[in-house]
Amino acid sequence: MPASRSRIGVIFFTVLIDLIGFGIVLPILPFYAQRFGAAGLGYGAVIGVFSLMQFVATALLGKLSDRIGRRPVLLTTMIVNAVGYTLFAFAGSYWVLFLSRVVSGFAGGNISAAQAYIADITTPAERSRGMGMVGAAFGIGFSLGPAIGGFAAHYGGATAPGLVAVGLSLANFVSAYFILPESLKHDLRVKRPILDLRHIGEAIGRPKLRPLMLVWALVPLAFAGYTVALPLWANAALGWKERELAILFTIIGVTAATVQGYFFGKIVRRTGERTLVIAGTFGMAAAIAAVPFLSSSALLYGWTFVLAFSNSVFAPAATGLVSVYADPSEQGTILGAAQAIGALGRTAGPPLIGTIYDVVSPITSFLLAGVIMVIAGLASFGLAPVPHHVAPGQPPVAPPTPAVPLPEPPPSES
Repeated sequence: MPASRSRIGVIFFTVLIDLIGFGIVLPILPFYAQRFGAAGLGYGAVIGVFSLMQFVATALLGKLSDRIGRRPVLLTTMIVNAVGYTLFAFAGSYWVLFLSRVVSGFAGGNISAAQAYIADITTPAERSRGMGMVGAAFGIGFSLGPAIGGFAAHYGGATAPGLVAVGLSLANFVSAYFILPESLKHDLRVKRPILDLRHIGEAIGRPKLRPLMLVWALVPLAFAGYTVALPLWANAALGWKERELAILFTIIGVTAATVQGYFFGKIVRRTGERTLVIAGTFGMAAAIAAVPFLSSSALLYGWTFVLAFSNSVFAPAATGLVSVYADPSEQGTILGAAQAIGALGRTAGPPLIGTIYDVVSPITSFLLAGVIMVIAGLASFGLAPVPHHVAPGQPPVAPPTPAVPLPEPPPSES
């Protein structure tokens, strides 16, 4: 296993650098959009198009990674990411900002290839822990990114955060090029139609996967909608600016890094993924619905910790369930289907919740996001338990073979 651990470490740092670049823009993006005249719907569109392109990319890149390997897909998207951040740095209008998110969103589809890489090099029993390491990289990236972006903007001006992200993306490419080996064996590579989206419908069609796919659609929809309403509400109600948002994202990142990097592996062995998906979903619902009733920044930061903890146990557990249910030759395909469905949720959520924020009321927008999350929690009760969690010292039990095999679908993040 030393080789597996070293490769997990490489993927960890690859995702870390990628997410630092992504996190850099988070505290400044809402104010960037507002500077170009965007309100709830306009800002929601900037957020949503990123996920729409992520959906398109996961549908293409996951299958492509099952055909040609994970490494070329990851390396190419790192270069595309640098192009997107360059556009972001020099955006002089709303539409250039919009285009920058289109490009970066497509590059963000590489998360399914990164997750498939982890699935390639881990056993079913240790897969959720491997996914937890990827989640920890997300958390640390979200922690460092906003802080770096805030300092870069303060000392270097408006273009600095985007240019720093460009540099990190290029550094990511160089490091991965020299130290990231290919993980997908040639005998497991399959040629499937790149533009065929039937794998999504086939994944939904599996009785075992159907409740999980519904969760994968609703949780990102609600969470992404929350991320649009929160900066607008916090600015209007509490006077928040970039600094306060940077602190919030730091809380989310530190919590995610701690929980997923250390505690998740211990918790999941005792509870199983299904329990964590259910608990995490309802925890996020409560934290989101509580926001418009909070009267201070301290309370908002406190509920943000609840949200971050809930999300930190939910995300790797949900990803682990998908990968455990899938056959080794279709990891990219099934993970790609899940990521694509999640991206559709993240595409619909921001404009939906942003419009409700503009047209109805801020309170209604948060309550609607909370209700959607509750529906996801109810759906998660339909998840089948995973029997591979065993007492220490006993050999793990192989997960059951999926009842309905995917005929000929293609493979696989964020």
